[in-house]
Amino acid sequence: MLDFTPKEYDNPNKHYTTVKAEFDTCGNIMPLSMTYDHQEFTIDRVTDIRPAASLKSGGAGIRYTCMVDGKLTYLFLEDTRWFFEPAV
Repeated sequence: MLDFTPKEYDNPNKHYTTVKAEFDTCGNIMPLSMTYDHQEFTIDRVTDIRPAASLKSGGAGIRYTCMVDGKLTYLFLEDTRWFFEPAV
């Protein structure tokens, strides 16, 4: 039998997260907050949005360069899942 479940790799830089986002009438997505470790963090500002690969974590998608609690963070939308990695 074929197994179509994607493989998960234990990568300390790749943190899957829940994201609250706003969708406009043109289909653009703007993340507003993210939840990690049962704590919600407001996204203070999004400075860049572009298709990109995650070199630290593996994977690719739309990369949102964000300021979260005064720290630069990369938030990725990979297919239908969100993950983040510290920018440093």
